[in-house]
Formats: sequence, C-alpha cells, structure tokens
Amino acid sequence: MEKETATTVFESLASGVRLDVFRLLVKQGPEGLVAGEIAAALGVPATNLSFHLKALTQAGLLTATQEGRYQRYRAHIPLMVELIAYLTDECCAGHPEACLPAGAMAACTNRA
Repeated sequence: MEKETATTVFESLASGVRLDVFRLLVKQGPEGLVAGEIAAALGVPATNLSFHLKALTQAGLLTATQEGRYQRYRAHIPLMVELIAYLTDECCAGHPEACLPAGAMAACTNRA
C-alpha cells in the first residue's frame, strides 16, 4: 500500500459517522446493507448518510452494487486487511508476528 492511499483511507475514516458506517458494514460481511438499512441502524438521516457513503466509496472502503432502485454497500475487506498490513509491516523490527496476537491477521485474511 502506498502512503497516499493510507492517508486517503484515514482521512475518510476521520468522521465518526463514516467510522460507524464502515464498522457496521464490516460486521455485515459479504451481505452488506442497503442505504436505508444503514440509516436505520445508525439513526442517521438518509440525506446526510448519502454524503458519507459517497466519501467512503471514493476512498475505496466501500463497494456499491445497484439492486433495482437501491444500492447495496459492502465493506471492502481486502483494503482493510491491506491497511492493517501497512501499519504493522515494520512492527517489531520487521517481524509483526512477534507483536500481534497469534492468529490476529489470519482471522481477518480468512474472512476476506
């Protein structure tokens, strides 16, 4: 991952609403949610939510699939795993396995 990409991702997640949306969609896994379901789950007005969904999608954190009149949003898990790897790459002098709990990265990678 390039530093510029990591910066873009972090800037996108710097909003509390966007962080909540991303975490909610990570919990949903591959099924994702449509915008109305996200708005209801988080108590965010749909007009406000669309702005945040667009920003997360542009940053690459979400994918959107058209389903009739609705868009289904899913967390882009591979990007999240790549970001974690970028952050931990130099951990413990280049040996992240020494810093991370056993199986932490494997658990994320297996879900992606």
